[in-house]
Amino acid sequence: MPRIGPTELIIILVIILIIFGVGRLGEIGGALGKGIREFRRGQSGDADDAAVEAPKRTRRSKKDKA
Repeated sequence: MPRIGPTELIIILVIILIIFGVGRLGEIGGALGKGIREFRRGQSGDADDAAVEAPKRTRRSKKDKA
């Protein structure tokens, strides 16, 4: 299996930057990190804790408040 060296890694990162842009990289990284955390939690047997997770609060519009 071929190894990825520093030059190849830099080229891949530049291509990703060109495709997604600077603004979306934070969103992509956050989603990737959350997915990895949930995957590890599921592997360790703490899946029950993930199901009990509190729901996120959403903003209400002016129509919903009335």
